[in-house]
Amino acid sequence: MIDSEGNQVGILKTSEAIEKALSQGLDLVEVSPEATPPVCKILDYGKYKYKLSKKEKGKRQHTQHIKEIRMRPKIEEHDFNFKTNHARKFLENGDKVKASVMFRGREMEHTEIAKTILMRMAAELEDIAKIDRDPVMEGRIMIMFLTKK
Repeated sequence: MIDSEGNQVGILKTSEAIEKALSQGLDLVEVSPEATPPVCKILDYGKYKYKLSKKEKGKRQHTQHIKEIRMRPKIEEHDFNFKTNHARKFLENGDKVKASVMFRGREMEHTEIAKTILMRMAAELEDIAKIDRDPVMEGRIMIMFLTKK
């Protein structure tokens, strides 16, 4: 048994341990039932449950979201760099990036421009990202997915 200050008391009968806990106004909690003999601790059970729930929340990993980066075929150099830096931040956070190039009107005749833009983005992010799905046309949009290495 472990007392409320964290000091090891030793092996006690269950009734004695319960009496000690009640005399201090606390609860007797079985911390590790697998041990031989089982380890019990005198503490406030409400606080104990709260700390356990906080520890569980801390263990949960960041859920992966899909962040979209939209571009146009006539994107300027500065805008491209700006979008690439945003994609890098998203990837560092553990999110997937959906890079897309949208076409309007006659731009549809030059889909190779979009593929060039997307592959250039992948090349600039190759230190942190890998291509999850190659560039594919979906209607008037060319899409590529990137994930963290």
